[in-house]
Amino acid sequence: MNSIQLKQLLTSLQNLPAETEWLEFKENRAEPDDIGEYVSALSNSARLKDEPFGYMVWGIKDKTHEIIGTSFVPEQRKKGNEELENWLVRSLTPRLDIRFYSGIIEERRVVILEIPAALHTPVRFNSEEFIRIGSLKKKLKDYPEKERELWRIFNTTRFEEGIAKSGLDSDGILQLLDYPKYFDLTKQPFPDNKDGIIAKLKTDSLIVESLKDWSITNLGAILFAKNLNDFDRLSRKGLRVIQYFGKNRIKTRREISASKGYAVGFETAVEYINNILPETEEIGQALRREIQMYPKIAIRELVANALIHQDFTIAGTGPTAEIFDDRVEITNPGIPLVDTLRMMDEPPRSRNESLAKLMRRMNICEERGSGIDKVIFEVEQYHLPAPNFTVKTNSMVVTLYSRQELNNMTTSDRIRACYQHACLKYLSNEQMTNASLRVRFNLDDSYSHQISRIINQTVKKDLIKKSDPSGRSRKHLKYLPIWA
Repeated sequence: MNSIQLKQLLTSLQNLPAETEWLEFKENRAEPDDIGEYVSALSNSARLKDEPFGYMVWGIKDKTHEIIGTSFVPEQRKKGNEELENWLVRSLTPRLDIRFYSGIIEERRVVILEIPAALHTPVRFNSEEFIRIGSLKKKLKDYPEKERELWRIFNTTRFEEGIAKSGLDSDGILQLLDYPKYFDLTKQPFPDNKDGIIAKLKTDSLIVESLKDWSITNLGAILFAKNLNDFDRLSRKGLRVIQYFGKNRIKTRREISASKGYAVGFETAVEYINNILPETEEIGQALRREIQMYPKIAIRELVANALIHQDFTIAGTGPTAEIFDDRVEITNPGIPLVDTLRMMDEPPRSRNESLAKLMRRMNICEERGSGIDKVIFEVEQYHLPAPNFTVKTNSMVVTLYSRQELNNMTTSDRIRACYQHACLKYLSNEQMTNASLRVRFNLDDSYSHQISRIINQTVKKDLIKKSDPSGRSRKHLKYLPIWA
């Protein structure tokens, strides 16, 4: 924040008639534990009052809002041997991206601490939650009605509504966002003037009015940022693409981190991934040719899913595409809201519905519920091993494997392919048979007995069932997913 922006923010806060639940004026008192309790209280109260940030301001007289200056220098203050800002962040749960801004205004030193509003859970300092009652700092547990209201708000507040950058004028908005791309992708006519552009961006909640200026929402920044590094809290959320030598992570061949918003840079990112994927050789009757090892549509859908369905509240990490000689792993932060076995038939549930809705509107991702179906279909057309959907502690990993002969696949690979094939057939109003599964594996009739063993193993795992349990002809048996 430069000196002009600091002055504008301070003036807006000074013009408020009195301290509020999300604003605290101080002169010089800056005890670390006291600041920590205020951070908790102001963050929680800002969420209650639908304000993007809470503020502590040093160097201002409480009653008159007069600038009197302060001797508080955050960079020089420590708690034990630890810098104050680092200690505060470490003492908060969940951790907040708090920011100290200092400057000389009217020849006096002023310090402003900007505190993001609590997003999905009350902010605690040293295991205690605080709230503001009027201008007083209190323990949240002593005000159960405030706690209930706070949780009600958390249940209806989404990441997209948060603020990525505040204190901007209209020129600042247009400097940071790729607004021509917005109008291009949403197929809207380009307005004749700046006010028309701002009005449209506001209509889609890409920007909001904040105090006497403008703020860019997380939705606006994550989709249309010219450079995500301009938005400190989102700088780690760009798609990372890493290619390795061999089949492990020991040696990196190349690595890039996308810096543009998802809508701005999506097509370029997908094209880049497809261009560096390994190719395989196809031998025809008269010639050999190199073909892509993985279907482009599958890569596109899985990258889009990773962007849309990630948990943005997990700090310090973002979606990643990792390319090995024998597989591609696409990871996004957060545990999926739908069982991995039901991703083909259940409508997707997203933490970021506004993001998903706008990306569908811009044709960046598939209509609701069809993306994973298309991935499975394309993988089968390429006769690849079935994709693997793996839930880890704080992430979801989808793995695409390079082509393998059936005899080289593990039992779990074969069972997973059988189950996914049965699901795909069912969703196409058909039923899986021994013959259809042979086609899926690109095998002839001589493999009938081996395919029967795979089907029986999948039945024993309670993943598929006979469509007609009384049927006796093994040749004509048909199968359904267990949930059908």
